[in-house]
Parts: sequence; structure tokens; C-alpha cells
Amino acid sequence: MSSRNAVVVGGNRTPFVKAGGKYAAASAQDLMTAALDGLVARFGLSGQRVDEVVGGAVLKHTRDFNLTRESVLGSALSPLSPACDLQQACCTGLEAVVYVSNKIRLGQAQVGIAGGVDSASDAPIVVTEPLRKALLALSRARSLPEKLAALAKIRPGDLTPVPPAVIEPRTGLSMGESQALTTKKWGISRAEQDALSLASHQSLAKAWDDGFFDDLVTPYLRVAKDAILRPDTTMEALGRLRPVFGKGEGASMTAGNSTALTDGAAVVLLAEEEEAKRRGWPVLAKVVDAQVAAADYVNGSDDLLLAPAAALPVLLERNNLSLGDFDFYEFHEAFASTVLATLKSLEQAGVGTVDRARLNVAGSSLATGHPFAATGARIVATLAKLLAEKGPGSRGLISICAAGGQGLVAILEA
Repeated sequence: MSSRNAVVVGGNRTPFVKAGGKYAAASAQDLMTAALDGLVARFGLSGQRVDEVVGGAVLKHTRDFNLTRESVLGSALSPLSPACDLQQACCTGLEAVVYVSNKIRLGQAQVGIAGGVDSASDAPIVVTEPLRKALLALSRARSLPEKLAALAKIRPGDLTPVPPAVIEPRTGLSMGESQALTTKKWGISRAEQDALSLASHQSLAKAWDDGFFDDLVTPYLRVAKDAILRPDTTMEALGRLRPVFGKGEGASMTAGNSTALTDGAAVVLLAEEEEAKRRGWPVLAKVVDAQVAAADYVNGSDDLLLAPAAALPVLLERNNLSLGDFDFYEFHEAFASTVLATLKSLEQAGVGTVDRARLNVAGSSLATGHPFAATGARIVATLAKLLAEKGPGSRGLISICAAGGQGLVAILEA
């Protein structure tokens, strides 16, 4: 089994759109099914059984307790394809790839699909705790007096819904507010952030114009291209935006250098290398290794979104590699300042320097958007294709930060 390689055959995703846009009426299951069906059509898998489909979402309704399996049942895959829900916040899509790859390497699977989905448009609305308890008591009540007693406990204020928010339970801060602290701590300037965002939009626009995404994206609901992309944006336009995170004169995080709430889904087809060759499938890249880490942002001095900087040295040492041994770097752009602070952290710790000319060369989350659980699969499919085009032996490094102070890094090799 030590000689078994898990390889990326290809990927598919929906175009990503801003929450409240063209996908506003689509559920997470709708989006995941659409991404799966595009992959099925691309690789002739209609009616076929795959060994496992692994995916997940960060924003989930209670009805979505079996989201990935229900998406499979709604797709053109054989209903005999088992499925598993997995969730690690923004790392979900990449963790799903690692999960399936490890099963392939262990001989527990030959062919699998990994990915993720999120719809910020379809975020669940939570009721207050007193109302929840009263409704549960009402559901258990058998007699009319018991039902009236349960209803009598409800107060007018209990009927106010709790709006969805991306907030860390341990600190009460939103992701943006937490990152604003990191931005200030690491001295990341507004100009640096806007420049990174501009590069992301320009690189993504070029990749679309070059046809790079023609075999990675399937149109959905009459949307054919990432709708958040602003190919004509400029430093001047980005500079006119007001800060939305942070306080005081030093606030520098805007809607232009932060990712927008996004709807979308992405999946990756993985296979054992010899099985992929037997089927005549492309072998784009091998999933070499991965490492997860966590930061103590609650009681310690760690930054919420810099856990990848702790995972990277472990991964590099285990594979006898240095930070300079990569042809491409895919660092998830949760915020422009997250990427910049991660790079500074790696340099300060002596891990090494990332060649900015090799960073996110086909654009990343600032331009595509960030449907939380889908981002990892988007990145894996993009990087695998870049590596295949570069040629055998080329390597790529992925870094994704996540809520809860977690980070996941991975190596792919053509």
C-alpha cells in the first residue's frame, strides 16, 4: 500500500457569486448537486458508483444533517455511492481532499470525490434560547393545559430572531474584527492590502480570459463566470473604499481587501494513480502530504488566522523541503492582511520567503469570493491544473486558515 498514490484527476465548481445575488433562491444542496453533476458529466460518471463522496458546509440547516449524501442522491451518480459530511470551517474542502486521499493510499478506496459548499444567502436563522425551549416543551405536551403552559412561557422579546453572524464564540469578535487586530499587530499597510487584492482580481481575470477555467467550472443558473470578479478595478478605486473592520485612524480593512460573503460549491475527483491511468483519466497531480495546526487565540497571544504558519514548518521538515522548493503557492485570501501577515510570520520565524510572483497566480478568494467549505476544493483543482501545465516534478503549496484558530497546509506535486 505504500506505493499507492492518490492523484487529482480534475475538478468542477459552480461560478461563485456574492450572497443575495443570482443564487439567492438556491440551497446548499442545490449548489453541491450542481457541482457534482458538472464533474459527473465531465468524466463520464453518470450512473456509476464511486467509493465515497466527502463534503460539507459551514452554514447548515438542521435539515442538512446528511447534506453530502442527499446531494449525491440528487445527482447523476449511482445512488450506491456512499457519502460523508465533514466540517472544519474554511478548511473543510481541503480536509475532505486529505480524507479521501488517505483512504485511497490505504487501499480503502479507488475513486472518490471531495469538496464543499456554502450559501451565505441560505444561512439558517436561529431563534432565541427561551423560544427554543418553549417550542420543545410544546412539542412534548400531550394535553391542552400542558400546551397552554408551554405557550405561556413565551415573551414578546423571545420572538426576535437571532441574525446569522460569523463570530468566534470564545471572543465574541467577528472574523474581520479579529483580523483587524492581527493587521495592526503585524503593521500591514492599507497600500499592501489593496495591492494584493488588485493582483488577485487581475490574475483571476487573466485566467478566465485565457480559458483556464473552461474545464474547471460549470455554469449554473445562467451564471457563467465568478460574479465577484472586478477585472477593471484599480488601486484608486480600492483606495476610495471606507474601512469596515478595525477602529480609529489606523483602520485599513475594507470590502475591497476582504472576502465577500459568497455562495458556491466545488468538488474534486481523486483516484488511485494506476486506476486513473486504467480509466484513461488525466493525472494532474499527486496529493503528497498535509498538516493541520491550531492557534491559542483565546488564552494565548496567537493570531486567530495564522495557524497555517505553525503547520508549515512541520510539513516542510517531514518532507525534507524548504519554503523555496515550490513552483506555486496557493494561500487562501480570507483577507488580504491575513496572507500578508502569514508571509511576515514565516519570514520572522526563519521558515523562509515566498516568491510573490508564484503566489495565487490564477487569482484567489479576494476575487473569486469565499463560500467557506468550497474554497479548499477550488484551490486544489486550480493548483493541480497549474502543476500539470508546468510539468512533472513541479510542486505546489496550499495554505488555508479557518475559524477557531485552525490552519491546514498541503503539498501537491505534478
